Amino acid sequence: MKRLLLILVVFAVIAAGVVEWAAAAWETPGLPAANGKETVVLIAPRSRTHDIVQMLEASGALKFGLLFELDLRMRGLADKIKAGEYAVPSQASMKTIAGILVEGKSIQHKLTAAEGLTSDMIWKLVQADKVLVGDAGAAPAEGSLLPETYLFTRGETRAHLLAKMAKAQEKFLDEKWSGRAQTLPFQSTREAVILASIVEKESALPEERRHIASVFVNRLKIGMRLQTDPTVIYGLTRGYPLGRGIRQSELEGATPYNTYVIAGLPPGPICNPGKDSIAAVLNPEPSDDLFFVATGHGGHVFASTISQQARNVAAYRAVLRGQQTPETREASGRVENPPVPLPQAALPKLPAAGHKRPHRR
Repeated sequence: MKRLLLILVVFAVIAAGVVEWAAAAWETPGLPAANGKETVVLIAPRSRTHDIVQMLEASGALKFGLLFELDLRMRGLADKIKAGEYAVPSQASMKTIAGILVEGKSIQHKLTAAEGLTSDMIWKLVQADKVLVGDAGAAPAEGSLLPETYLFTRGETRAHLLAKMAKAQEKFLDEKWSGRAQTLPFQSTREAVILASIVEKESALPEERRHIASVFVNRLKIGMRLQTDPTVIYGLTRGYPLGRGIRQSELEGATPYNTYVIAGLPPGPICNPGKDSIAAVLNPEPSDDLFFVATGHGGHVFASTISQQARNVAAYRAVLRGQQTPETREASGRVENPPVPLPQAALPKLPAAGHKRPHRR
């Protein structure tokens, strides 16, 4: 009898030790990551707890797989693990790993749709992303997406992400439309997006967007043609780089988007404008300006009269002459949004008296 009691005591001591060790092991730092600061694991939907534990052990994120599985079951966590892609930190304890899997803290991937990209360009970015799944479907309507950085988890569909971009634009327009200026020369959010897409392509500096928007709004109010190069390019290439200067014949060519030829807004957006450009056309800066031209040092200078514009263009040409090389003086052609100094032949032409010519850079 005493021997039996002794055996029971020994087993009790051993059991207590095991329980104490298991409890300590639950919060003890685990294995270091094989590479970097974390180990990435992917848990498929409807995976069994045992399979999940084996995968964690095989990936090097977990040392005591059997103990971890027993702990999950004893703590009622085995059925609460969520599918997803997870980053297990180096030396994460079993408690930390369980918390990550139960809370569903999946890795967030991102895709950036930059302001000014066309819908086709964004569609191609989404289609090429290797984390997204499924077909993207047809390219969305031009100007229907809101440029942003979008977060998503592995397994999200391409079509869903594009739908998210479209819904984001609808929401932003709804929020801003009611607070628009009351004297705008357009009546719909679609027209606002069309004009915002032009502002987006004409402005590189955020602080200038409201002023540039006012120039186009003022022109629309008096029936003056917008005469902006990005619309010409869109009519030729659907927004892709032209790769050369715009020819005079193209400025005079009758495409539906050529605002040198048509009056008012083009029939649709020429890109996907960002929030700042949309906000700018809904509340443009108060001004009487009808023209703007590049300064040659970044940014633009604005004018309300042809004589003011003439002086501004002359100053711009003087800056460019000081920057030109013999090679650029020999060049010819028209270039939109020049990243390098332009040759004389590419400079804006001044409007003749009584003839409405555009703001040119």
